[in-house]
Amino acid sequence: MATETVAKPRTSMRVGVQKFGTFLSGMIMPNIGAFIAWGLITALFIEKGWIPVPQLGGYGETNGVKNVGLVGPMITYLLPLLIAYTGGRMVYDVRGGVVGAIGTMGVIVGAGIPMFIGAMIMGPLGGWTMKKIDSLWEGKIRPGFEMLVNNFSAGIWGALLAMLGFYGISPLVTAFSTGAGNVVQFLVNNGLLPLTSIFIEPAKVLFLNNAINHGVLTPLGIQQSLDQGKSILFLLEANPGPGLGILLAYMFFGRGIAKASAPGAAIIHFFGGIHEIYFPYVLMRPLLILASIAGGMTGIATLAITNAGLVAPAAPGSIIAVLAQTSRDSYVGVILSVVLATTVSFLVASVILKTTKHSDEVDLSDATSKMEAMKGKKSSVASTLTGAGAGAAGGVGTAVMAGPIRNIVFACDAGMGSSAMGASVLRNKIKAAGFPDVKVTNASIASLKDDYDVVITHQDLTERAKPVTSSAAHFSVDNFMNSPRYDEIVELVKESNTEGTPQRTSDAGAPAAHGAHAADVPAGTAAGTAAATGTAAAAGGAAAGPAVGRSEILSPDSVILNGTATTRDAAIDEAGRLLLARDAVDEGYITAMHEREESVSTYMGSYLAIPHGTNAAKDHIKRSAVSVIRYPDGIDWNGKEVKFVVGVAGINNEHLHILSSIAKVFTDKAQVAQLEAATTVDEVLALFGKVNS
Repeated sequence: MATETVAKPRTSMRVGVQKFGTFLSGMIMPNIGAFIAWGLITALFIEKGWIPVPQLGGYGETNGVKNVGLVGPMITYLLPLLIAYTGGRMVYDVRGGVVGAIGTMGVIVGAGIPMFIGAMIMGPLGGWTMKKIDSLWEGKIRPGFEMLVNNFSAGIWGALLAMLGFYGISPLVTAFSTGAGNVVQFLVNNGLLPLTSIFIEPAKVLFLNNAINHGVLTPLGIQQSLDQGKSILFLLEANPGPGLGILLAYMFFGRGIAKASAPGAAIIHFFGGIHEIYFPYVLMRPLLILASIAGGMTGIATLAITNAGLVAPAAPGSIIAVLAQTSRDSYVGVILSVVLATTVSFLVASVILKTTKHSDEVDLSDATSKMEAMKGKKSSVASTLTGAGAGAAGGVGTAVMAGPIRNIVFACDAGMGSSAMGASVLRNKIKAAGFPDVKVTNASIASLKDDYDVVITHQDLTERAKPVTSSAAHFSVDNFMNSPRYDEIVELVKESNTEGTPQRTSDAGAPAAHGAHAADVPAGTAAGTAAATGTAAAAGGAAAGPAVGRSEILSPDSVILNGTATTRDAAIDEAGRLLLARDAVDEGYITAMHEREESVSTYMGSYLAIPHGTNAAKDHIKRSAVSVIRYPDGIDWNGKEVKFVVGVAGINNEHLHILSSIAKVFTDKAQVAQLEAATTVDEVLALFGKVNS
């Protein structure tokens, strides 16, 4: 039975930092194109650029008037305002973005220097405060006055925020920027900057790099680049050398699947700039973090010695992006820093791989892959052997969708690195399987919405994706190149999207819901029966008890052909009352059914909903029972039409046969039509009975 693991405080802190970094990257990443444009204009047209143009570079005079150029206005106004607008929009749509940008203008003018940190504060602050203000008179504005109130409230509050930014926020952010800049300069002057790798490299592997890179290094690097024409800070985290060295070491001294996959991973890492691809190789051998640190320190030291740097952020961290943003006088230093970082990282990693014994390349995942290769098909225990249950590699290897899969998203921290690569790999696999119409996209976790069928994340990020995509099936991966989870998803697509294919059920025999997770088991249901929270065993019961006859679980008295409810909550009450009438539950269970519905919808698709109690409600179940109610005219269920409501209360897996039958019926359009046309209770009971005959 899968159980939910309680996160340790340290993990919670890491997740908190990840969320903060994700929010920061959510403001920066959509505007990377603007940063690249500014970097190219700077590298080309400033006085020391490749093609100096005074009118564009912003130096010298034309007809006695000082040239403003593009470089200064873009870095001072355009980029901070774009960041502020994006941050405000993340909090409160376009309205929040506009107010956040207005407030940021006050910070920019008050400081007189590029205000990226100020923009990352004022943007979300403007959106959040505007949202709170709007809530004060929501529903109270007289018809016809909405536009007047909305426009003037945004204008007045934006003006006040601009003054707050000018007089209040600007001095604070300026002081912080000055202090942080002095710290960086102290590290540079005293040769201590390479020591930052001790913190940066482990943070990257733990997906904390966005908080460091976008929260500190990029803003300070922009300011340094404006003052000096380049900045070393852009390469503290983006240097591809340390990761490349580790992957090269695996190519020469690794074993098994790790060695076989390392060359492809190295190409994607170095040229594609997706650094996340080497993280699993470090996580397999934690000592390899020393190689990453050593390579990072070497690269930074080389940059410091050669006084090299980039003119703008390199995103993604591809060697192509790095060279494109390299300052004109820094090519030797930058290339040397990448080469030396790779060399040192390779040497240290090689020593570690050669001198330490570890089962990583021949672990259960590798053994399972070899077993399946010899067997010629997927193994029913593959999910367990590769940790696909409630453990670290989480996921739903035995999940089944209640309907066809149309929309799959691969989500990562920033939405443009590992997720793009993973989506590409999976998209090709699904197309090769003959399902080109299945949409596979990538996105950042911060931008996820609950309209996907399947969500795929790195195992360290899954818990952050689940709350905002509760109705999707979640798969966790620990290897972006060759995860066995991809093949499981392809099989799931085949089974869900092929008409006439019997639906596979979970190991417990229950139908998996649209949105099964690996560690949230509702009482009164079983693996995958409840929409959004299926597991491999029924909640409310430990070991399987004595067999209970089907007629005792679903009796004629519990089948209603014409329900009287007209709302979701009334339908839950009606289904619960039938269970109560059979003395299967007490009043407390009906309350728990409503609590479950408020947290996670039990809508399954195909006009079916399966309300049931929460995990804490198992003490309110006296015996297993199922109720079935038909609503010919349909009722609204959180925006979905429901014509059949199945109330569930179960212990010891006794009700799984009935639920399995119900699931099979509702995946067959013809049988659903028969249910809709049934005129007697016996027809319904016979239909549920014949699918298992």
